[in-house]
Amino acid sequence: MKLSSIVLCGLMLCCVAPDAAEQKVVNKLYSEKGEAGEQVITQLDDGSYSASLKMSWNNRVVTIKETLQVDKKGVPVAFSARGTSAFGAPIAEQFSLLDGVARWSGNKDDGMLQTAEPRYYVPADQAGAASHVLMQALLASPTRSVDLFPSGTARLDALKTVTVSNGSNTKDVTLYAISGLAFNPSFGWFDKDGHYFAQDFSGFMRVIRDGFSLDNFAELAKIQKQAENDYLADIAKHLSHSYSTVLLQGGSVVDVVAGKVLRNTDVLLQDGKIMAVASGLSVPAGAKVLDARGKTIIPGLWDMHGHLSKNDGLLNIAAGVTSVRDIGNNHDNIMEIAGLFNSDQLIGNRVYRAGFFDKQSEYSAGLSVTSLQEAHEKIDWFADNGYLQIKIYSSIDPAWVKPIADHAHRRGMRLSGHVPAFMTARQAVEQGFDEIQHVNMLFLNFLAGTEVDTRTQLRFSLLGEKAGSLDLASKPVQDFIKLLADKQIVVDPTVATFRSLLLGQSKQIDPEFAAVAEHLPPGVVRQLKGAVMNVSPELQPAYQKSADAMLIMVKKLFDAGVPIVPGTDHIAGFTLHRELELYAMAGIPPLDVLRIASYEPARLVGAAYHSGSVSVGKDADLLLINGDPSTDIADIRKVALVFKGKHYYQPHELYPVLGVTPFTSPVAFQP
Repeated sequence: MKLSSIVLCGLMLCCVAPDAAEQKVVNKLYSEKGEAGEQVITQLDDGSYSASLKMSWNNRVVTIKETLQVDKKGVPVAFSARGTSAFGAPIAEQFSLLDGVARWSGNKDDGMLQTAEPRYYVPADQAGAASHVLMQALLASPTRSVDLFPSGTARLDALKTVTVSNGSNTKDVTLYAISGLAFNPSFGWFDKDGHYFAQDFSGFMRVIRDGFSLDNFAELAKIQKQAENDYLADIAKHLSHSYSTVLLQGGSVVDVVAGKVLRNTDVLLQDGKIMAVASGLSVPAGAKVLDARGKTIIPGLWDMHGHLSKNDGLLNIAAGVTSVRDIGNNHDNIMEIAGLFNSDQLIGNRVYRAGFFDKQSEYSAGLSVTSLQEAHEKIDWFADNGYLQIKIYSSIDPAWVKPIADHAHRRGMRLSGHVPAFMTARQAVEQGFDEIQHVNMLFLNFLAGTEVDTRTQLRFSLLGEKAGSLDLASKPVQDFIKLLADKQIVVDPTVATFRSLLLGQSKQIDPEFAAVAEHLPPGVVRQLKGAVMNVSPELQPAYQKSADAMLIMVKKLFDAGVPIVPGTDHIAGFTLHRELELYAMAGIPPLDVLRIASYEPARLVGAAYHSGSVSVGKDADLLLINGDPSTDIADIRKVALVFKGKHYYQPHELYPVLGVTPFTSPVAFQP
């Protein structure tokens, strides 16, 4: 899901050859598996463009065809795009600018704005021509900024120019940072005429101009990564605060291990550790002191289903997420992120790594293997490189599951993942699964069985159409839940993300983000609007009922003693808050939700001896909340102060960097 938002929010810019009456350019997109799609841009001699994009990854396919007309000044006056989004929702978007009046309509929103000043339309979904025109305008602007339709301002910064050569092909290209379209700037390479040349999308996707090699790409990607690091390191330099001793006085401390709240309690932190938790502590010499009365102190939150990029660090820390299990990533990417985050060179969460692989097929995702022997070799490689567990995916041969599980267990690693197609969740558990990712896999145990190919979109549509009608009180369901409880099979539900899939509707904000939408940047809010799946109106009641059934399932798991860990698989920070809120809505007491969000994940990854609770001797990973999430879990968003080891962070400083309006007032240490 994260990759789809990267590519379709205006950051995938096109390249069009200059000085041509009519020119067609083809860009190839590549993932770890190889070629992932094609982008074709045609510039016509009448000032118009046509473009097409086809991109596939992880069982998802995006197709878009568009046309764009500009006036004599290069300002877009007409735009049209049609296609299909990653999860099947139709794309049908229109824009026009006539006599200073702009009108747009599409799956995301409708709007009209009158303006006398030039603005540039940023489509919600596009193949690339509109972004090319925007880049031309940014380069021509004396301020390197332009105003946008529907709202906002884009800004351009030139960072580094290099010469790239491949045989007889030579280009001078410049790395630019484009801001104002999302939480963070987008970094990409452009030639001297402003045409898109190359870009690295955190190791997941790569683009380079036809005629240049992947060796050229590697050279540019290295420079791009360093520029991203420099940008984020500068933020860390100014917004990371070190301390020697801190005393938080008179707060309410949530003891997630004992399941109680310690009122009027002090917490003493020193050199990144929790030194004391008691009432009436004396103030050490030189300590920073903060009045925590009326506030709540809780352990740092955990996200157990991340696919991290460096940009996620700021979002996570601002939201109080101090630890993340990355459940599948490019090795080089996650090793770099872990090194930068864990050392506090960049602001970011602690990183725990899970290895990932699938079996090679037309549906496979990420790192893929072709034989069981190769799967065993990958397990050994992950174990030798410090990964904590293995996650497998939907194309794995069901006959491989037991030998994969046995080999992972021999290497001291747990096995989790999607339940492979043509296999039930019960069979996966019986053959060695220790954990199941995503709540839909529990429902598919009954809805799909061994007959349905759940590598396809059926793993989503079956959930939406039929989960609500599954009798969760029936003996087969109860027996299955008992099996999970007896074997202590961990479930990582990602309920918020699946509700986003099922409940999105045209021109409406995703209901899972409705509570925070007014705090988010306009471009992000727009991407959170509209349908994700292609759901007919007559099926929407069934999809709502299925979304409700997911909460009922989570509560049944909790009541039966099945271990639950919270994960996101979507926007960092904000999605975790909603996930926890949904657990409380399902009927899990808030104190138990806080334990699920902190101590249980730490225990699962073997970190409970130093993390997961506000306890003496543990790492100082804790939050100061301007409210009481032990009684109202929605207060989890009111994070006023975040401690991660030897540093503390103030969300009221971090959020504005991301274009986010803070959720609570700042707190200050006593002078």
